[in-house]
Amino acid sequence: MQGFQITFFTQQGRSHHGKPLADWLVRLASELGLRGATLIPASEGIGHHHRIHSSHFFELADQPLSVVMAVTSDEADRLFDRLRAEGLHLFYVKTTAEFGVVGEADGA
Repeated sequence: MQGFQITFFTQQGRSHHGKPLADWLVRLASELGLRGATLIPASEGIGHHHRIHSSHFFELADQPLSVVMAVTSDEADRLFDRLRAEGLHLFYVKTTAEFGVVGEADGA
């Protein structure tokens, strides 16, 4: 299948509608019927203001997070329409991708 890999970049302390933004994005993927979304924590990153963001033992609010999705063109359109309607300011990378499933389902 042809489509896009979309990666959103945020940090633990950001929220939307009272929920952590990364978690909200994962739930949005479910709400929109997308194939899935993966939340990936990072130990360190540099943001658009050239400030280092990192996870520390006592303070995780600044921990960098990324949310990755594989979507078709139509799904990408629906996703970005919703994000615009929500008024979010969110950095992302969108690359063309071929995706699918290999092998038989394991019944899980």
